[in-house]
Amino acid sequence: MAKVKPLPEAAAASSPSASPSQQGEQKPAVYTVWMKSLVFNGNGCTVYGADGCVAYRVDNYSCRGGREVFFMDRAGNNLIRIQRKSFCMFRRWEACRCFDDGEETRPWFRVHRTWKNGAAVAMHGSGRRRAYRIDGCSRKSDYKISGADGAIVAAIARKQTASGVVLGEDVLTLTVGPEADHLLVLGLVVVFGLINRCL
Repeated sequence: MAKVKPLPEAAAASSPSASPSQQGEQKPAVYTVWMKSLVFNGNGCTVYGADGCVAYRVDNYSCRGGREVFFMDRAGNNLIRIQRKSFCMFRRWEACRCFDDGEETRPWFRVHRTWKNGAAVAMHGSGRRRAYRIDGCSRKSDYKISGADGAIVAAIARKQTASGVVLGEDVLTLTVGPEADHLLVLGLVVVFGLINRCL
């Protein structure tokens, strides 16, 4: 299984030797998102935790921007099913939460692209009310996810090494706020990648 060496500060944050006061503090979680699949000639992305091990993955065996993809844990269990819905020139992406290894699903959220190089997110059952928004240019790797109140819950940017070297456009750092639903944020990152045909 592939492994990415974590940066020193990420490793220190996840170290069990941290003091009880430090462990009690809620800190943002940091993931490395590699916009490549671990499957040869496949499309998708791989998410690494602070320990450098694979945490989640998307393996898309069809063309980029496929109509249906599954977001999985490291063991290959389906966590989110994402489907593209089309109506003439209008497109949206609908996500369902998977249970019992994908045998049972529950509608979770839907995403549609906005005219300002971003996307609007509505949770299932909330009607047309926007719950989150994604702000960022489709041609750049940097963007932010904000709640309905405008507070930033997650941000993604090109990864930098400890020495300040900026890695390629397909290697990203995702920072998730302590109060945010990590699985939801990761699902939104995947959807935005599908919108921009990055996976």
